This record gives sequence, C-alpha cells and structure tokens, in this order.
Amino acid sequence: MSKPKVALYWAASCGGCEIAVLEIGQKILDLAEAVDIVFWPVALDFKYKHVEAMPDESIDLCLFNGAIRTSEQEEMACLMRAKSKVLVAFGACAQLGGIPGLGNFHDRQEIFDRAYLETPSTDNPDGTMPQTLTETPAGKLELPVFFNTVKTLAQTVEVDYFVPGCPPHADRIWEVLEAVLTGALPAPGSVVGAFDKTCCDECERERKEKEIARIYRPHQIHPDPEQCLLDQGIICMGPATRGGCGTQCVKANMPCRGCYGPPANVMDQGAKMLSAVASVIDSEDPETIQEVIDQIKDPAGTFYRFGLPHSLLRRRYRPVDESGDTTPASEAIRAAAKR
Repeated sequence: MSKPKVALYWAASCGGCEIAVLEIGQKILDLAEAVDIVFWPVALDFKYKHVEAMPDESIDLCLFNGAIRTSEQEEMACLMRAKSKVLVAFGACAQLGGIPGLGNFHDRQEIFDRAYLETPSTDNPDGTMPQTLTETPAGKLELPVFFNTVKTLAQTVEVDYFVPGCPPHADRIWEVLEAVLTGALPAPGSVVGAFDKTCCDECERERKEKEIARIYRPHQIHPDPEQCLLDQGIICMGPATRGGCGTQCVKANMPCRGCYGPPANVMDQGAKMLSAVASVIDSEDPETIQEVIDQIKDPAGTFYRFGLPHSLLRRRYRPVDESGDTTPASEAIRAAAKR
C-alpha cells in the first residue's frame, strides 16, 4: 500500500511556518515513516516541473503557508490546488494575509519607492527599479509581477482547511497531520488546530473588568503577571483572537498579538478589538476618550496586524488596481459578508 503524499510550499511569509513543522520534535520521524514528502522546496531539491508532471489530485495533503503577493505565488497556489486532494491554508499569512498583508495600507509604487529610493541606507542614484522583463546579452530575465494587493490563499483558490497561528503551535500541527493521516477531518472549510473560543478563555490571568485611564506600550510598564494585561492598559488582542496557542505570549508577560485571527462568529477582528478597548475606558467624556484612544500607536496596524486582507477593510481604498483588483471598499464588505 502506497504512503500518503504530502507537499509543503512557502509563499509570502517569513518562513516561520516551515520551521514550526520541525518543532513537532521526534514525531517528525513518525511523519517521515508514515508519508512521502513529494514537494518541499525549502528543504529538498524539488522543481516546479516535478509538480506540474504529477497527476491532478495525486497529493493527499498540501500545507501552503504564506500570502499571495506576486504572480508566481498565485500560479503556485493554482498549481497546488489542482494537484492536491486537501489544500490547507497553513499559518496566519495564508489564512488571513499576515504581516505581508500590512502592505495593503500602501500600493506597489509606494512600497518600491520606499524600498529602492527612500531608505537611509539605499544608494540608488539612477533610481533603478525591479522590472518584470529585462533584455540582456544572455537572454531575457523575468521577475514575477508584484501585486498592489496582498491576498489570502482563500481569496485566490478554494481552500479545504485553515490552520491559524504565526506560526501554528507544534501540538496543533501534529493534530492536523494526524487527522489527515487517519481520515478524521472535520467539515471542509473548518479552522483546525485551534479553538472556537477566544484567547481570553484560555488565559489564566485574573480579569476584574477594570476601567483604564491610560494606554501603555509593553516597554512603558512592568505589568502584574497575575492580572489581565488589558485591565492594566496594555493592548492585548486576546478578546478578539481565537484560542489554541496556549497563551504563550501572555505567559511570557507580553500581550497577545492576534495571530490566530478572529474567533468563531466574529467577522472583523479589528472591529471586535476596538469594541473591547472601548469597554474598558474610564470615562464618558468624548474628549477624554479620544485622548486615551490617541495613546494607541498605529491602531490600524495593531488591530489588523495579521488580518488586514481578510478583514472588511481588506486594503486602503483604490478605485482601480493595476494588479486586476478593482474591488471598492463597499464591494469588499459585501464579499466578506458572504464568507
């Protein structure tokens, strides 16, 4: 009897999800014995042509991590979808857009200007920019198209399951692999390797529903390790974040960053967190409330740190997007409501 075939692919992400797979420890030996890894370019010498030659749906499971930022990543998402029976959006970037998704506050030209012209360390007097096609004496050199809009995997192809986290917790990764190998999978479209309730429901800190008069950044205060961080005026995304990570950040006396995405039945993580913050401000005076809110550094980047492309906002409004994305904010909201 042939072993199940497993593939792993890395798109727009930091690579932490690839490392997280190795954090299942000695169980990696069980995995290697139980499956054939037929595509994992970060670890083994596979080429795209090897996957293209495979029959459709010949791969039993593909763990696809990373958002869709370029035409190459979009092409690979379509290829892995065609070749895989089960395609998993693995990690926050594939599921929600992740940190690369913060690029949606800008467009391609602004990003290129910053990276290649404006940074203090840049020495580019000729203003050279990346080109998708360059003629050289040796032939044509091609680069993928860099999209204006970062997309999630599910905004690109149909996805069977979602595994949240930046990166996913090692114990949850093994549970997912074990479920696939045994056939004990939930209904398609489910979030696996996580809980339906919030990170706060996992948290062991004491919550007193204290009203706060000031917002602190983590380096500005020595927080009580026994008390709720939000009650102490630190923006902790726990109330608006799905549980399942074991509250690792909070146990290290650092606030939840929100990498597991919105909990079940929450459409927009940022809006949910804004509501949570509003509930603890110790004032009914509009000016005082505004003063407290103004103490939150980069609220959009904080509340949508991992999920801007997946949110109702999706990106900064653009009437026309050169990458082919012409979705105004109102249409994005309607589309999100259907998800």
